Amino acid sequence: MTAAEIAAAVKGGAMTALEATDGALARIGKAEPTLNAFTDVVADRARSRASAIDAALARGESVGPLAGVPFAVKNLFDVEGLPTRAGSKINRDLPPAKRDATLIERLEAAGAVLIGALNMGEYAYDFTGENIHDGPSRNPHDPTRMTGGSSGGSGAAVGGGEVPLALGSDTNGSIRVPSSFCGIFGLKPTYGRLPRSRSFPFVASFDHLGPIARSTADLALAYDAMQGPDTDDAACVVRPLEPVSASLTQGLEGLRIARAGGYFAQNLFPEAREAVDRVAKALAITTTIELPEAARARAAAYVITTVEGASLHLDRLRQRPNDFDPAVRDRLIAGAMIPAPLVDRAQKFRRWYRARVLELFKDVDVIIAPATPCTAPKLGQQTFVLDGVELPVRANIGIHTQPISFIGLPVVAVPIPLEPLPIGIQIIAAPWREDIALRVAYALEQAGVARAPRPKDF
Repeated sequence: MTAAEIAAAVKGGAMTALEATDGALARIGKAEPTLNAFTDVVADRARSRASAIDAALARGESVGPLAGVPFAVKNLFDVEGLPTRAGSKINRDLPPAKRDATLIERLEAAGAVLIGALNMGEYAYDFTGENIHDGPSRNPHDPTRMTGGSSGGSGAAVGGGEVPLALGSDTNGSIRVPSSFCGIFGLKPTYGRLPRSRSFPFVASFDHLGPIARSTADLALAYDAMQGPDTDDAACVVRPLEPVSASLTQGLEGLRIARAGGYFAQNLFPEAREAVDRVAKALAITTTIELPEAARARAAAYVITTVEGASLHLDRLRQRPNDFDPAVRDRLIAGAMIPAPLVDRAQKFRRWYRARVLELFKDVDVIIAPATPCTAPKLGQQTFVLDGVELPVRANIGIHTQPISFIGLPVVAVPIPLEPLPIGIQIIAAPWREDIALRVAYALEQAGVARAPRPKDF
């Protein structure tokens, strides 16, 4: 069941919130030996919360639009009573969080029920979903393959049907990549739209938090519940609430939709080209535009990412170097040695690039682009061949997502159910126009072009 279906059933009396919670816990118990999506399950808390919702309903009280909906969060979100792992060994020594992250509080205020915390790449510096401390999360469509990172547990949990809704973070693509590999819907909102309060950072100037779900309507429900300013996050904007659920059915009339060419038409496996072609045909796209200097944008994103990440972890690198994943540690050490003039140039280019891309939205409302260059690679796979060149997998999975999050644009990742594995495309809109991106996603879903396929074994 989708989140919307569960909430309707709970509010209508066809199901109790406790039954929805127990159902999720049973699915987790069945699937976890395979998927390895969860690092923490808070069953007692969840049952207590669900019982309180049922009691409120019995008293005739309103319980919110997500009544009884089970959800889980990437383990970089603070969960009261748990150390915030952020996928690391080092953070397990931290004292338990004293309060939930803001977005958890807002979802529970809307009636949702937190089930647990999810596996992720160490300190969010990952595109594969593989974690040397907790083991890899596994793709629900083929457990020998990656979920994508760093929100890999979120992708596995939703893609595998353990929960209908999860939260992830996206710095360079970490919501969109797992959504693509696991065949689900993901929303990376505009930078500054949703508060990051009481979540463990990676790159503060790029970090976004957002939902992952099995339908566009569920993304919209969660997004609406989480909106609003928060003084605990200095980057969170003070902006009126702009609900999107009611506008999903407005259709595509009047929207100017283009396909990204140039850089985004290169470095693609056949399945990625097929996915974009299907979407372009369904949307009757006749316009192709080019984002200027997208390759340089990706390079600049790499520079800023590794430098900010190194700065954040410098003390840990000095004090506990052997407790890092060696691949993460080495990239952070490299970031600590990047010369300041390169960082300055990357930041100046970032401002130029943002201004040039925003100019494109004077002529179009939405840009369609691939989310990943391929379907999910095999676990442990080190290289793949893109446009005839053998390249490292980990570094190049995000080749099409990094130039977008670099400037904070809102994006909906939409699954295209190819065989044998799904793959995602990006629906990119101008800042603060999540409503338009979600309308296009909903239209593709209603047309049957986009769909979260059901895994065969779950």
